[in-house]
Amino acid sequence: MTACNSHLNDQNLISRINSLFNPESIAVVGVPRGMKMGRLFLTALIDQHYPGKIYPVNPLTEEIDGLKTYPSVSAIPGTIDLAIILVPHDQTLPVIRDCIQKNVKGAVLFTAGYKETGTDEGNSLEQELVRIARSSGMRLIGPNCMGLYSPKSGLSFFPELSRTPGTVGIISHSGSLANILGRMGGKRGLRFSKAVSLGNECDLTGTDFLGYLGWDPDTRVIGTYLENIRDGKAFLQTLLAVSQKKPVILWKAGMTPEGARAAASHTGALAGRKEIWEAVIRQGGGIEAIGFEDWVDTLMAFSYFPEKLGKRMAIISGPGGFAVAAAEACGMAGLGMADLSVQTISELENAIARTGTSVRNPIDIGLSGAMDRDTVFHAAKASASDGNVDAVLVVGTGMTPADNRIFAETFGKLQQEYGKPFIPVAMPGFDEADNTAFFEAGLTVFSSVERAMKGYGRVWRYQEWKRRFWEPGGLE
Repeated sequence: MTACNSHLNDQNLISRINSLFNPESIAVVGVPRGMKMGRLFLTALIDQHYPGKIYPVNPLTEEIDGLKTYPSVSAIPGTIDLAIILVPHDQTLPVIRDCIQKNVKGAVLFTAGYKETGTDEGNSLEQELVRIARSSGMRLIGPNCMGLYSPKSGLSFFPELSRTPGTVGIISHSGSLANILGRMGGKRGLRFSKAVSLGNECDLTGTDFLGYLGWDPDTRVIGTYLENIRDGKAFLQTLLAVSQKKPVILWKAGMTPEGARAAASHTGALAGRKEIWEAVIRQGGGIEAIGFEDWVDTLMAFSYFPEKLGKRMAIISGPGGFAVAAAEACGMAGLGMADLSVQTISELENAIARTGTSVRNPIDIGLSGAMDRDTVFHAAKASASDGNVDAVLVVGTGMTPADNRIFAETFGKLQQEYGKPFIPVAMPGFDEADNTAFFEAGLTVFSSVERAMKGYGRVWRYQEWKRRFWEPGGLE
């Protein structure tokens, strides 16, 4: 089965977007002298160690942050690849014309006051911006957006975002959500290849960037927060083409009347019906997430779980209630409990106390067993070595940073030795620990058994979908 026509095959569009993610020079137009919001865009580029040339544009001063300023874009010597435009919306048109005169390839429009206002004036101004830009071939991101983040090329839309590149690509109508995810992603083991905040997407759209990230060799997992889809047919075609190559985790807002009203006032979005969106997900091979935490959990799962997952789960827990809850969550996620072999059960009986425990899957090692690392690790090794087990979920990690590192190193070695995913779940009720050691060992940590099973189940179902898709006649 071959991929359908989509933005994934538009090499001219992909080349243009790629040039915007890899600019050799940037003009920051309207950057203020004081510490106002717009100043953060310049601070972010400096903080990210952007290697290219940065040209602040402000006619009222000669220097900002040690950088020479210019009165206009056309006054800058040399070429400009990307302009970040911070001026008020009623001053944007002259700046766009100045950028066109300078042959700027693309512009990020931060300022609000356009379509999202719901006024004829705002809508007309946005349309005029697009008309002028397209007449010259310049592309626009926004308005009402934060723009681009790419650790590899030194782009950032906010200070103190990670400078370490990863494999997760993000498309978001909300700049705040993109920024928050960028700031907290490292604590959840997420590193980013590229991210874009779309705002009103007056020109370049979420579909355009989806096709680009589907092509991008640095991106392995794609996450989207969408409030509106302008061209449903083009989006579905692109989603299907991209999903055949890499997972696309979609969080769609505006599915309720209340959410739709909020989306309209936020980015001027016109939300669609829930049943239509569900059909798009089903036909396009996307993975639906509902809410921020669910979105992040799913990005974690797809970032860490390997290819060719199986559905037979082994569960190890000290608290018996969590063992039962994990088994319940396993069934709800469409997974199955592994039937442990006689040899595995015998090994567990020799290592686990007989009182208040169970060696049948789920494996209840008791509270005393959970406090003893050797018991936990013995149960983990016995489960991983069982040919009937595809993955091992363990409730509880170390109580101290030093303990956590030992748990991470042990589970990581077992995962490599037996080629089976290990899924640690933090014990609820304890202070959130630093999970860096687990991420370094190639493991992710979930905060509950339900979230862990849900994430694993989504990855397994997506892999099954891809396998069936490529079978002759598999998905007609």
